[in-house]
Amino acid sequence: MHTLVVTAAVIFKGDQVLIAQRKKNADHGLKWEFPGGKLGYGEEPREGLRREIREELGMEIEVGDIFEVVSHLYGERHILLLCYSCRWLGQAPETRDCKDFRWLTPEEMTGYNFTEADLPVVQKLQRRTNWAR
Repeated sequence: MHTLVVTAAVIFKGDQVLIAQRKKNADHGLKWEFPGGKLGYGEEPREGLRREIREELGMEIEVGDIFEVVSHLYGERHILLLCYSCRWLGQAPETRDCKDFRWLTPEEMTGYNFTEADLPVVQKLQRRTNWAR
């Protein structure tokens, strides 16, 4: 078994956070997640996250500090998910490499089917009392 390092953006816009829906034919197809993706070999995590957001949603973000780190097993695959707090810079997202996206408050996320690795991030957002940016 090897560990796959993946980054995710918790992009804040007021009291809302951006989530993306995976394409139907992707692993965990049609589930919701915090956008991001795999790092390339030797790629700096913040730069890799900016690249993934450009590829997936066609937008630029400001990547801040780590929001949460999640270690999750999907069968024989170990995922280390580095979630960063990010600032929205005003660009409208596009569905370039995702099926859909939504700006939601943490409370609204309850009805969405998230990937298992993203659930601890949802729970942390819902527990925070002063998280709005």
